[in-house]
Amino acid sequence: MSVRHALLALLSEGPKYGLQLRQEFEARTGEVWPLNVGQVYTTVQRLERDGLVESDDTEEPGPQKSFRISEKGRAELAAWLSTPPAEEVPPRDELVIKVLVALRVPGVEVAGILQAHRRHLVETMRRYTRLKEEAAEDDIGLLLVADAELFRLESTVRWLDAAEARLRHLPAPAPAPVPGRRRRAGAAR
Repeated sequence: MSVRHALLALLSEGPKYGLQLRQEFEARTGEVWPLNVGQVYTTVQRLERDGLVESDDTEEPGPQKSFRISEKGRAELAAWLSTPPAEEVPPRDELVIKVLVALRVPGVEVAGILQAHRRHLVETMRRYTRLKEEAAEDDIGLLLVADAELFRLESTVRWLDAAEARLRHLPAPAPAPVPGRRRRAGAAR
């Protein structure tokens, strides 16, 4: 998520104070991404340094200072909005890494790990579904965020299903060695 660009988008509507930017950011994002007011001011100062926003002539920093987007900022915002997000190939996904690592850990039942994560994801999907049901129809930010999370979670559950199906075709792993028991050279089998 680019706080920098989100603030530029808010400023494209007209001049705003730092605290106002924070409140509007949280309202527009369904209040699921809290933003520290200090982060707002730090980001706006960088935007001003880079010529993307301008402030009023007030010498006082803080809530009395109003910011507005510059022409250079409008061009930056337009470019960001029309550019697809960068994709890591493949993206680093903690769940995928856990499963890949678990495949090599002696004594670990990977199917159990997949099932535990599936249960957690399904419960999270239920919470987002309830959130959508309780949201006001005009709370478009919250509804869009909830939809995005539900689709993301659903795709992860589908990946878990595919991983489980793929792992069923692997040969059973060798049992983990028992610590302290070594074979002696030349011992009968």
